[in-house]
Amino acid sequence: MYSIIDIESNGAGYRKECIIDIAIYRYDGQKIIDQFISLVNPESDITPFVQKLTNITPKMVKTAPKFHEIARRIVEITANTTLVGHNIDFDYRMLRQSFQRLGYDFKINTLDTIPLAKKLIPDEVSYSLGKLVKSLGIPLTNHHRADGDARATLELFKLLISKDTENEIIQKQHEESNAKTYINKIKILTQDLPNEKGFVYFQNKEGEIIFSDHVQDINKFSKKVFNSKSKRWEEIQKAVEQINYELTGTDIIAKLILNSKGIRKKEILPFGLYHRNQKYLVEKNKLNKAEKPILKFRSFTQGSKAVEFISKLEEYADVEFFKKKIEFKKRNELWLGQGRKLGEKLFLIVENGKVVSYGFYELFTQIQTLSKISKLKIDLQYQSGDLVNELQLALLRGDFETLPLPK
Repeated sequence: MYSIIDIESNGAGYRKECIIDIAIYRYDGQKIIDQFISLVNPESDITPFVQKLTNITPKMVKTAPKFHEIARRIVEITANTTLVGHNIDFDYRMLRQSFQRLGYDFKINTLDTIPLAKKLIPDEVSYSLGKLVKSLGIPLTNHHRADGDARATLELFKLLISKDTENEIIQKQHEESNAKTYINKIKILTQDLPNEKGFVYFQNKEGEIIFSDHVQDINKFSKKVFNSKSKRWEEIQKAVEQINYELTGTDIIAKLILNSKGIRKKEILPFGLYHRNQKYLVEKNKLNKAEKPILKFRSFTQGSKAVEFISKLEEYADVEFFKKKIEFKKRNELWLGQGRKLGEKLFLIVENGKVVSYGFYELFTQIQTLSKISKLKIDLQYQSGDLVNELQLALLRGDFETLPLPK
């Protein structure tokens, strides 16, 4: 039993796309026994490129059902089938991420008609759907619309089945795609991990955390671990059965989470900001141990960008004014800044120059009173010097709105 699928997306950035058009044909190997075709309201913009490619306009999807309204139907029509598509990885990813937004884990076996066609119909000039079906004489109407492409994929799949007389190639491809091999394990574990900053947690089959760290790109880091030949990662590669993560967005949020858990992880900040001869400069901290840097940086480049920014503001030419501007001591304020995701804000409570707690709130939430804040706040166990330095850099960049502490 198969579900032949095609999906069109709104063209947003990778992993941020939304479905705008979907077609599924449930096929028993001889005939279509069910079908589902629908435009979908993405609740977001459709790029001009996609509008031109598909002829789907924002006006057309405005009254279309939203994904959560068709989710149950998709689950029903694909139940106990193998999902078949031309470049199925894209369609399957679109379904998984759409279901993930609803808190549902959508899983199904898949089969891709591209590698099948390459094996059963070799020597074709192109294996793109449009050129391949044209070469084979398969009709394709409404190209780049879900219904037209899904119908053409179904006719292509029928042809592939007829050419695979012993059912060996399709069966083998199916087994390879869904086998519990190391390559498939990597694919399954990493396929939905975001390319964003955050804490990553590698867990064994019992759910125990066998490795965790804060990384700059959760997806890239996880794939790097699996592809590493280093003995350091051997046991983790064998034992890991699931990967979970916690997005942090900014480095400040990562440091806040570490500080709230009492984890003392000192960051190396080898470069410093100094003021000499009426000029700001960046140099290695070890060169002058007697002089304390105004700020510290991870790299010379980061420091150089800060100097460039400082030099543009005339009032910062007075170094004492500048030091006072970023001074952290004796502050009693509520800081508001960027959260971990779109539509979320971060707040910090600073008392007597110490960050005592932090938390997150949605943009529409009002947090003017301490009673509101107390329900959302997470207390810090300690405040590292690295965190203070990061907050001073944030003040310099203007990343936070600073307000008097509410009563």
